[in-house]
Amino acid sequence: MPLQKLLYSKNGLSTRKLAKLLLAYEEGDRIPTVTELNEEIQLARGTVQNALKLLQKSGAVTLESHGQSGTILVRRDVKKLLEIAGIQTILGVMPLPYSKRYEGLATGLVANVENQYDIPVSLAFMRGSRNRVSMVLSDRYDFAVISLYAAQRMIASGIGIRIVKRFGLHSYLSNHVAVFHDPDCRDIQDGMTVGVDLSSVDQKEMTEWLCRGKHVTYQNVGYTQVMQKVLSGEVDAAIWNMDEIQEKLYDASYKVLEFEEEKDTEAVIVVRKERRELASLINSLIDTDLVLRNQKLVMEGLLVPGY
Repeated sequence: MPLQKLLYSKNGLSTRKLAKLLLAYEEGDRIPTVTELNEEIQLARGTVQNALKLLQKSGAVTLESHGQSGTILVRRDVKKLLEIAGIQTILGVMPLPYSKRYEGLATGLVANVENQYDIPVSLAFMRGSRNRVSMVLSDRYDFAVISLYAAQRMIASGIGIRIVKRFGLHSYLSNHVAVFHDPDCRDIQDGMTVGVDLSSVDQKEMTEWLCRGKHVTYQNVGYTQVMQKVLSGEVDAAIWNMDEIQEKLYDASYKVLEFEEEKDTEAVIVVRKERRELASLINSLIDTDLVLRNQKLVMEGLLVPGY
């Protein structure tokens, strides 16, 4: 049956649901039984059986029964499964590209994902790891780029995301620094007003860590306004990204922070925990080394950013 007719047939919706679920499995994996599939996607047993037959007839999958060992996914045509599942694009959200490192990461992701499956990727940019993750949890975006530290803290607190790709230390930023309005200052002092973006897990917790034992006043500051407020003296100190300070040659006093084994410097991709098919797809689509090579070329000025 032609794919378009398949999608609009009586069993089209159930076939679409099943195609999306099977994207989470690799060739050679045992897939769930009809009963398990029935419970997972809330379809009648007969409907599930018909959908499996349609997927096999279309050539999207080849299945092989092994008796009590279950049914094995012998072969899958990812492009056909994506078409049947209705996945035509992948949407991601990452930090605002205000540094060469972020521009390089965005360039690497876009260049890498648009590969043999012809799936275009679109990136949006948003400040605050909490804001980006909330977009993923509401299915506004498929994935978010945040720091390893923020991801682990959110997962530990029970937020329903999973890490599907890690890019290594300093892929997110070189270092966080404490930056001061007073050029002679190198440490947090009692009585200071400290700027903090409450939507950023990293910055909020690092700020609290940096100010421990000190009597300070916190002022909620949008992340993109941090340096402006420090330089103008509206706040006495804040935590910021050393990449931007060095690239824009800000004349400000700062000190490098050594925080949580530098987990704040590593970029990771997270998806909603329940979206196993998307986790599998992104993991197979993205080549970490290729992304990092593109990032390095952009940072060295040898590749024009493109995202």
